[in-house]
Amino acid sequence: MPNAIELLREDHQKVKDLFQHFEGMESGDKKEIVATTLHELSIHTTVEEEIFYPAARKALEETDDETDLIDEAWEEHHVVKLLAAELKKMRAGDKRYDAKFTVLAESVKHHIEEEEGELFPKLEGHLDENLGEKMIARKEKLQKRPVSSAKCRNSKSNTRPTENKRNQKRRGKGRGKMAAGRR
Repeated sequence: MPNAIELLREDHQKVKDLFQHFEGMESGDKKEIVATTLHELSIHTTVEEEIFYPAARKALEETDDETDLIDEAWEEHHVVKLLAAELKKMRAGDKRYDAKFTVLAESVKHHIEEEEGELFPKLEGHLDENLGEKMIARKEKLQKRPVSSAKCRNSKSNTRPTENKRNQKRRGKGRGKMAAGRR
């Protein structure tokens, strides 16, 4: 039977390896590594938020332990999601692309240290034995989804759709509908 904490440790190692690979690159397809990392992080955070954290909170409450670590983990996920969303909109050659990915990596590494150093030891032996199986099933469903469109953002047609709409409005296209709607 798979151990939930060990599954998360495996995910952590996979992401740390991707960060290390990115750091070691002088050139090449950084966008591909970033897209893979963001995809892995998305799956990992979803499994933690939907399955692991609720079970961890319950286990901590049952052992009369503090649940602050769970709240902090949720907030760290929030920060990672914000950085990931910004990275998805950027191009690999953008001025702050590498810096933003580095900040993301540092944030995730800090998160991993807290989970593995503080949270996991408190949970050892207090989690439902079936939790690992639930996590694997959810992860498999998430992995079947296509990788985000981050890889496709290099084409001009996908980079600025809202700007194109604004420009159409400025040039007079689409004004008829707007004016008609005000009558």
